Amino acid sequence: MIDWFSYVQIAVALLAGVFCLVSGFARRAPNDYTLGATALVELLLVVQFVIALVSPAAGNPPRGDVLTFWVYMVSALLLPAAAAFWALIDRSRWSTVVLGVACLAIAVMVFRMNEIWVSPNG
Repeated sequence: MIDWFSYVQIAVALLAGVFCLVSGFARRAPNDYTLGATALVELLLVVQFVIALVSPAAGNPPRGDVLTFWVYMVSALLLPAAAAFWALIDRSRWSTVVLGVACLAIAVMVFRMNEIWVSPNG
């Protein structure tokens, strides 16, 4: 993982999460903006996935537990997709809240993945 990209990804996920939560608590159903923000978080996760695949070959191997890192990565890739699927099926304000919670969870998961990658104790 690349530190600056991880921090950008965390910031985007936090902003998207807060935006979706505010929209959901304002009684707004999922719309293009909330789903787009979640899709951006997912896109950044896909880029992070590619970076994590290529980084060890470029001399940046993980220093923590590799299995834990990849479990976090796969889970993180599935979470926004599942939340967006839910939001497309259930068009209520609570689906928008679910999008926000998923984005906030991604911010925490990316922080933890970065910690596992750079710290020998993970």
